[in-house]
Amino acid sequence: MTDYTDSELPEKDIEKENKDEQKTRADMPFLDHVEELRWRIIKSILAVAVMGIIAFAFAGHIYKFATIPLGDVKLHFTEVTGSFYAYLKISFYTGIFAALPIVFYQLWKFVAPGLYKTEKQYVLPMVAASTILFLIGAAFCFLVVLPFAIQFLISYGQEVMTPIITVSSYVSFAGLLLIAFGLAFQLPVVGYFLGKIGIATPKRLGKGRPYAVIVFLIGAAVLSPPDIFTQILLAGPLYLLYEITIIIVRITGKKTEK
Repeated sequence: MTDYTDSELPEKDIEKENKDEQKTRADMPFLDHVEELRWRIIKSILAVAVMGIIAFAFAGHIYKFATIPLGDVKLHFTEVTGSFYAYLKISFYTGIFAALPIVFYQLWKFVAPGLYKTEKQYVLPMVAASTILFLIGAAFCFLVVLPFAIQFLISYGQEVMTPIITVSSYVSFAGLLLIAFGLAFQLPVVGYFLGKIGIATPKRLGKGRPYAVIVFLIGAAVLSPPDIFTQILLAGPLYLLYEITIIIVRITGKKTEK
């Protein structure tokens, strides 16, 4: 008898195996899905909390690094507890970044039971790619977008107003923007995965461009701080990532179109 690896199984055997798995997933009770999701969320929150507690011990050093985009702009706090709460926020955002591999792993492990055996091989590569692209997106924001946005927004109207930026407002502004760009840079990973399992195709993505622009503008308004300038700074890279995703799907996706 000939032995086959998963990648060498005859097409009919793969289809039969996939149908059996699909039937098994369909029989899984809804409450089991909810319970699985609950535990994945709890594990992710615990990972962020642990990393945040560790980060609090180094909050002073992280603060100095986080204020690099400010340049010569000075921060202030207007309450007795202002600096303490700012350090708590810094620790929280640092905890999110430090726990990224665990959070993405929990996410993909939740999705994995709904995948065919031939699709589950992409889970660990997706975890690594998601983490790397999130960090690339955050780095792009930190090095390029954030300094430019701060200088523009602070200088706007400075002829008649004096800017007094609190440390708490800056940490919230920078933290949300970093996370927004990190999430935006997940688009190629999602596109690659959907292309591999045959859901996303270049033709479908191409036809969806007008709708994608609308979604990006709405998403930028939700994810980024509430000013039109930073929303445009986020929506622009989102559209560029969408075009890159189309190219990725064309190269790596299932060949279902001629």
